Amino acid sequence: MAAPAPRPPGLCCCRKGSAAGPEAPPAPPPPPEPPPDVASASSSQLFSLRHLHLGLELRPETRALAGCLVLELCALRPQPRALVLDVHPALRVLSAAYRRATVGEAPCSFAFSPAEAATAATPLPPPPCPPPPPPPCAPPCAASPPSTATFLSAPCIAASPLPTAAAPPGEPPASPSPAAEPPPPLPVFAQPPCAACPLGFRVDPFTDYGSSLTISLPAALQPHQPFQIIVRYTTADGPAIWWLDPELTYGNAKPFVFTQGHSVCNRSFFPCFDTPAVKCTYSATVKAPAGIQVLMSTTQSTYLEEEGVYQFYMEFPVPAYLVALVAGDLIHADIGPRSRVWAEPCLLPTAISKLSGIVERWLTAAESLYGPYIWGRYDIVFLPPSFPIVAMENPCLTFIISSILESDEFLIIDVIHEVAHSWFGNAVTNATWEEMWLSEGLATYAQRRITTETYGAAFTCLETAFRLDALHRQMKLLGEDNPVSKLQVKLEPGVNPSNLMNLFTYEKGYCFVYYLSQLCGDPRHFDSFLRAYIEKYKFTSVVAQDLLDSFLNFFPELKEQCVESKAGLEFERWLNATGPPLAEPDLSQGSSLTRPVETLFKLWTTEPLDSAAASSVDLTKWRTFQTVLFLDRLLDGSPLPREVIKKLSECYSSQLDSMNAEIRIRWLQIVVRNDYYPDLYKVRRFLENQMSRMYTIPLYEDLCTGTLKSFALEIFYQTQNQLHPNLRKTIQQILSQGLNPFPAIDTTAVTTDTPAMMLEDKASEATNGAISLRDVNVSA
Repeated sequence: MAAPAPRPPGLCCCRKGSAAGPEAPPAPPPPPEPPPDVASASSSQLFSLRHLHLGLELRPETRALAGCLVLELCALRPQPRALVLDVHPALRVLSAAYRRATVGEAPCSFAFSPAEAATAATPLPPPPCPPPPPPPCAPPCAASPPSTATFLSAPCIAASPLPTAAAPPGEPPASPSPAAEPPPPLPVFAQPPCAACPLGFRVDPFTDYGSSLTISLPAALQPHQPFQIIVRYTTADGPAIWWLDPELTYGNAKPFVFTQGHSVCNRSFFPCFDTPAVKCTYSATVKAPAGIQVLMSTTQSTYLEEEGVYQFYMEFPVPAYLVALVAGDLIHADIGPRSRVWAEPCLLPTAISKLSGIVERWLTAAESLYGPYIWGRYDIVFLPPSFPIVAMENPCLTFIISSILESDEFLIIDVIHEVAHSWFGNAVTNATWEEMWLSEGLATYAQRRITTETYGAAFTCLETAFRLDALHRQMKLLGEDNPVSKLQVKLEPGVNPSNLMNLFTYEKGYCFVYYLSQLCGDPRHFDSFLRAYIEKYKFTSVVAQDLLDSFLNFFPELKEQCVESKAGLEFERWLNATGPPLAEPDLSQGSSLTRPVETLFKLWTTEPLDSAAASSVDLTKWRTFQTVLFLDRLLDGSPLPREVIKKLSECYSSQLDSMNAEIRIRWLQIVVRNDYYPDLYKVRRFLENQMSRMYTIPLYEDLCTGTLKSFALEIFYQTQNQLHPNLRKTIQQILSQGLNPFPAIDTTAVTTDTPAMMLEDKASEATNGAISLRDVNVSA
């Protein structure tokens, strides 16, 4: 049994302020309700979530996680009949219980074995049911069931250990047996507790990316009375939890696991209010096999060596999707006064050489623009190539794919983008996935302000030109009338919010924020506004109107000019019109870097080809973003005339072989889209050495669009064992289109639940393969 780390009193996650405790008469009115979230089945609007505790046991031998969740809540309305949480079919709920909480009570700890539980429970006196008021334990156990099902009630029981609740209707009750899997952790409360009472529950279908867990509640539950809900569960491979066998790591020595919560995946990690509108503090106690390092997205962490458990505490409220865990063969090195990098031992020297000293430079630049960095530490962990996206802004601990280490400029941009999320996305969050641009558009704007301060305007303009090129490519492929090109997208019930994660969210959102900055006349004035915006809404979730109202109030002269209604550039039109941005930034300050790209592209695409002039440019002297911008434009123009592709190969193929993977994959896509057989062996060699979605999916999509599907099949059969099962299934789907070389594939288990798979399937079919993961997959 692990002793809990001290923590301050629980914080209320209500958007406009904390609800009063049960002893504060009279109780304040409930805060304004956030907009409904059609991606969540939860009853989050009926409760204030103060804190969540997680007791987790990692079981890599069975690729499973056993968990105990303790939610600290209070109801916002009298006598709610039930609590509804988001869960997932991969998560199996074993029991649910209620416990009346005491104001100022120390947080619970967790016992990971029956012996630990017995030792922890021995000194505790028998748990009496407390007399009223507050409501006694016995009456609450007569739970008020939802009208659509019958729930079981039970007498009061001791708080630790908890008995298993009855199985949901239609399922046989679980019976313990010697061969059964060990039970999940048990909560242990530090002070003489109120008895915990088992509650009836059931799990119902919700969408293909989640389910609803309905837990009956005590009938006498009063508003603003703190209480706890205890849920014990197990979960295996799900959208949020990625287990890797040792063979899928760089070291090939130890198992590895990481979680990825964005957008709605963490409901397969733990039962929760899986909506960005709800924030709370959290703590976790994690038991892992010996030799496995565990990290989480928290401000405090300790390791109790004698007990073999890690303890974590996040002192600031965050939404559920930002609760993150990684465990494996990880070691660290300090790279600054408040930063360290974590990686597998064989990768750590490279990570240190790339990032030592410069992360602090980026943090300092960000603080000068947007105010203090509030999260304490800013650490980075490099994950194996199976990580499904490029990077994720988990507070205090950015997750980033290790494949990006070989491309310095992409590494710079991706890490700075995640740094920017510390203010935009983590501190202030979009209240609904329909307005994801409030995090991504603002973070992209802040990222470019930081790069301008640290690397100059020309570099920022080059990177922006590269991304806007990709935006226009995506718009051409999807169509200007496509509803996903809106900033305020209407999320239909059943649609996974991850499908809205596209370049419009980032780049069209960025263009709107840039336009607002230009209305101020000086970007430094806009920086001042954003500092005030962060200070006002810190640790809450907002809607677009909050941002725009704050903007107009901060600049009353602009409000008097009615800039929100300027013809053709109305704020409402920015938010709800489909198509390209209404205005784009002036990138002339980057012309010294973009003009050579435009000149070389014209040389290669103008007939007749002047091969001497075209081949005179040495790409090895270019920046990475110049080279990828040039290659992207050649990709857009493919198929190219045979003479052009032959001369391109003669001039650049050997040069590009020694460059980073971001460059090489683009050249190889040109090879495939032009059926240039002399360089196909390089495609094979590249795919034989890649395990990352970002460097495999685009090539397989292109190979299967043309005449090279049999070549793709041959490579896949040779390399499939080195790929994560989720990636393997995705490639099987691509290969099976039209050819159907595989038996029936369980597509529900494929990556439709993960944020890395977005719009490519339908789009590639409709556009003869012109769109790939490269065009739509972006770092979170």
